[in-house]
Amino acid sequence: MRPMFLDDVRIVVRAGAGGDGAATFRREAHVPRGGPDGGDGGRGGSVYLRVDVGQTTLLDFRYRHQFSATAGGRGERSRRHGKAGDDLYLAVPPGTGVLDVESGALIADLVALGQEVMVARGGRGGLGNTHFATAIHQAPRHAQKGEPGEERAIRLELRLIADIGLVGLPNAGKSTLLGALTAARPKIASYPFTTLEPNLGVMDLGVEDGRRPTIADVPGLIEGASTGAGLGHAFLRHVERTRILLHVVDGAARDPRWDHEVIRDELRAHDPGLLSKPMLVVFNKVDLSPGRDAWPAFRAAMDGEGVASLAVSAEQGTGLAELRAAVAGLLPDAAGLAEPREPADVVVHRLEASGDGFALDREEGVLRVRGKRIERLVAQTNFDNEESAERFQRELARLGIDDALRRAGVRSGDAVRIGGSELEWEPHEGTD
Repeated sequence: MRPMFLDDVRIVVRAGAGGDGAATFRREAHVPRGGPDGGDGGRGGSVYLRVDVGQTTLLDFRYRHQFSATAGGRGERSRRHGKAGDDLYLAVPPGTGVLDVESGALIADLVALGQEVMVARGGRGGLGNTHFATAIHQAPRHAQKGEPGEERAIRLELRLIADIGLVGLPNAGKSTLLGALTAARPKIASYPFTTLEPNLGVMDLGVEDGRRPTIADVPGLIEGASTGAGLGHAFLRHVERTRILLHVVDGAARDPRWDHEVIRDELRAHDPGLLSKPMLVVFNKVDLSPGRDAWPAFRAAMDGEGVASLAVSAEQGTGLAELRAAVAGLLPDAAGLAEPREPADVVVHRLEASGDGFALDREEGVLRVRGKRIERLVAQTNFDNEESAERFQRELARLGIDDALRRAGVRSGDAVRIGGSELEWEPHEGTD
């Protein structure tokens, strides 16, 4: 049984949390007042996607949709830092687009060998109490908790990277042509919709420069495919990265010219740029009498529109040598063919700034404070430690959040949500 082709999946990635910092003190003979010696927690592991040319589909994500990196280790006494968590690398095929499910924004477009992008950042390790000693406060019991790792739902969308794309209506003979031009063995039958997934092959152009372009047979499109009709809708994106298009027309159909226009309309509706690609119309099935009879008028119509066309019989092999020569003329030379289809620096992942800005809004009648820095602070504060809780209160005042909450009408005992925590607000009376 052939492996299933999978080109669109949603997964959840979780980076590891940072390890907690330690609040410890030196305990040695002859050192009656040993100072703080708590080490920092280790950073959590991050999650990356990395291009692996050995992958051709997203099948590895068919049954598993949750992926987590490991957490950082806790800090220890004697200023020993916790071990960093292991980063997690997930292999994806070239041509994988990475999108954020919540916003729909493109995180990265991965096309080149070894290209990678971080999709979830590991949490920072908490600082040990050695960082909080001052001339006034020489024995701090405060240490930070580790920062939680990022978690996000992402969508992986594969667009095949092939040099040549075969497009056409169902039963136009694309799979037969693919089999005739390459060593691929797609399922072939004389009824529509035989091809339910893209097939890939490597084409021998028969030229001395040794070029061997890849060719993809995209499932048959029907009228309305660009708006969601038929089997072709999910596969239109697979022709976006191809260098050239071979538009296969069933010469034995009732109206080959109508068939030709239907596909052009669908390509234009999906992405007008597709029609600017080098394209060759392949009039198939001239071994059948309807095809032989229709070819002269069809060729004249294509010539009148300035569209290159030639006649073949994929079944009998007629015209394939001419087709190979025409394809060789449309493709770049060997050096150009070896270059990536798109530049290798197309990663667009942008890291969020960690400034001091914040915003207040009401959520189910409760005031919520949103902001990168304050949400990180609340996650790293141990509220069971009185000293840590007091430091957090001072940070609220320093960032202006304390005053903003007062202006918003918050009162003693009201609940305030920050990040994943819901706190009972108490007015801060000053700093020490």
